[in-house]
Amino acid sequence: MTIDLVIFDCDGVLVDSEPLAMRILVKAIANQGITISPADAYRDFLGRSLASISASLHDNHGAPLGSAALQAMRTDLYALYRQELRASLGLPAILDQLKMPLCVASSSTPERIHLSLELTGLLARFAPHIYSASMVANGKPAPDLFLHAASAMQVAPQNCLVIEDSPAGIIAAKRAGMRVFGYVGGSHALPSGLRPVLEALAPDRVFDDMHTLPDLVRSLRQK
Repeated sequence: MTIDLVIFDCDGVLVDSEPLAMRILVKAIANQGITISPADAYRDFLGRSLASISASLHDNHGAPLGSAALQAMRTDLYALYRQELRASLGLPAILDQLKMPLCVASSSTPERIHLSLELTGLLARFAPHIYSASMVANGKPAPDLFLHAASAMQVAPQNCLVIEDSPAGIIAAKRAGMRVFGYVGGSHALPSGLRPVLEALAPDRVFDDMHTLPDLVRSLRQK
């Protein structure tokens, strides 16, 4: 087995965005008369697209996120990103140590992915190889997005390694037949109790220091 492509999730992996996004999401849900704690929001919505979150709210509370709520979220989130968004510690320099093709596969919209990467100085490392859940029929935890990315990059799924921070992403990668590392170094990992949740899903590795990624990838390629 060889690793010929590393597929990165964006939010919570490349950029430390999850606390910012969750703050906006919980506020938007509250504005619709639904009270959800941050802990429950992390548990139920981490790594999922807004379409999936809206469907879940409809099924469980009878109130999906309407178009006005989605537009307000987008406006508020982008303003917050411009003030506070940062790349994960050590990036982008660490990416230069990965001597293989890289791409992004995220549940976010293409616009949000591009803004996140641009604001954090990561866009040049990945463009144009950026794939969004809006490009496939089913978002994570379905394997569609990762399979789409692998196909676009012309790499067999079994030769791909996914870097993910969400249960939905871990499940999606495994369903796609890919190797997967769970990253728990984001600022949301500890308060959301992320490590034991990811470990229970049995990824190939769970790690919390992005600086160790090049060595972890090399060790996997040598197996």
